[in-house]
Parts: sequence; structure tokens; C-alpha cells
Amino acid sequence: MSQTVAFAQLPSRALIAVGGPDWRSFLQGLITQDVETLESGEARFGALLTPQGRLLYDLFIVGRDEGGWLDVEAVHREAILQRLTMYRLRAKVELALDEAPVSILFADSGVPTRPAGVWVADPRLSELGFRGYGVEPPPGAETVAEATREAQKLRLGVPGPADWGSDKTYPIEANFDLLNGIDFKKGCFVGQETTSRMKRRGTIKNRMLPIVFEGPAPAFGTEILVGDLRAGEVLSGGDGRAMALLRLDRALGVDLIVDGRPARAEVPAWMAEAVAPAAA
Repeated sequence: MSQTVAFAQLPSRALIAVGGPDWRSFLQGLITQDVETLESGEARFGALLTPQGRLLYDLFIVGRDEGGWLDVEAVHREAILQRLTMYRLRAKVELALDEAPVSILFADSGVPTRPAGVWVADPRLSELGFRGYGVEPPPGAETVAEATREAQKLRLGVPGPADWGSDKTYPIEANFDLLNGIDFKKGCFVGQETTSRMKRRGTIKNRMLPIVFEGPAPAFGTEILVGDLRAGEVLSGGDGRAMALLRLDRALGVDLIVDGRPARAEVPAWMAEAVAPAAA
């Protein structure tokens, strides 16, 4: 069976160019990911947190020959630029909007071949393919809408900004620790104390997982029940499947009810080891 490769532009994403002598050390003290060892042509997934450790904005840091890019949500790009400018103080850092379009290349199964051009492997999961910057569709790739990419992420059980919002969720609840989004060895960053404490304690009570059901997705925030007990709430989704923030001690391996309908939680293979203790 041949592999189908899809190309999608991501209008929901936009770029901030970073440069100057201090750009690495500047970002190193702010975000959850290590920047000092980032190489040109490599992307790393991370986040900017509140001082209390809640997730403000996700981002990909992309290494370039000189400086880097921050691949961020387009709707929040101006706010992120303002926040970075506030933190800059006397650091020799250059920050500017970059209008190169963001794209993605992924396959219906497995991993596509990396094409020529400015493409970097998605650092979260290999199945998520390659992120492209200022590129055209590679030969043979089928051009699809961004919604097709979002459906692929949901099939893989990978949450996104529509699920965690801003200043509401802890990054570990959104599985950043399992998707290579936090470097716990890099030292201090904004919100590091709370994030490290949650990880050290070893017992994560809530995580984002997909749920399956019949019919259209329930509204965002719909309560998920196991018997009469609350087991979580619905986040983003589509027909038959949605992301949910679930209590691991209640929601795994049991029959759930959402919007009056039966449902069940699915544990993606890449999460199985992490949630196994909670399911036991």
C-alpha cells in the first residue's frame, strides 16, 4: 500500500525572527526548552509560561545559520513579541516579525521523506512530519487544508492551542513533558519551579487524552462523568473524537458518559508508559 503525503499551509502559525549576540542566552532564561545547544536546521518544541507555571504560549524554536525563528500562534504573535520585548532589557537581542508562511508535510501513515528546502522535523512525534518555512508543496504531495492536519493530530492524541488556551493549564497537563516540550536539565526559566515540582512528585493527576464517542463533538467544557463522579471535561474535537482533560485515577479503562452518551478514553502508544501507573 502506497503512502499518501499531504502538504498544508498553516495560517494559524506565524514567525518571529530572533537574532543578535545574546539571542540564545535571552531565550534560555525564558522558555521551557534548551536553546544553547540548538543547531541550524533543527526545531525544538517549548513554551512560555507564567511565573506561576501555567501555559501562556506554545512555540517552536527553529535554528538558522544566524539567529532563529519562533514559530508561534498567529493570533498571539503581537502579544508574544511585546512580552519578549518587555523581558529584553539590556540584552543584545533583535526581535522582528517575519512573514514567511508556515507549512507542514505529513503522511497518512509513517513518516514522509524530508524534502529539499527549509524543512525541519517536528520535534514532538516523528509521525507529525516536517515543518516548512517559506516553501512550496513538494512534488507529489497532496495539498490539503489545515483542518486535515488538525484531524491527524487528534488521531495521534496530540493536543494543541485550542485545547489549552492561555494562562489556564499547566504544561505537564498538556503533555509537554512527553512531547519533548520541557528540558528539565537546562536550569531556570520562567515558571520553572512549579513545573519541576510537578514532575518531581511523579504523580500527575490530570492529562489531556482523546476520547471516542458516537456523533458530533460535545461543546467545549462539557463535563465527562464516570457514574456520578466528574472525570474531566471536553476540549476541542470533531465527529466521534475529541481531546479531553481527564482525571487519570477515574477516567482510564472505564465506561464514561459525556453529553448523555457513552464514551471511553484512548491512551496513545506514545503516552502508555507515562499513564500506566495511574491506570493500575
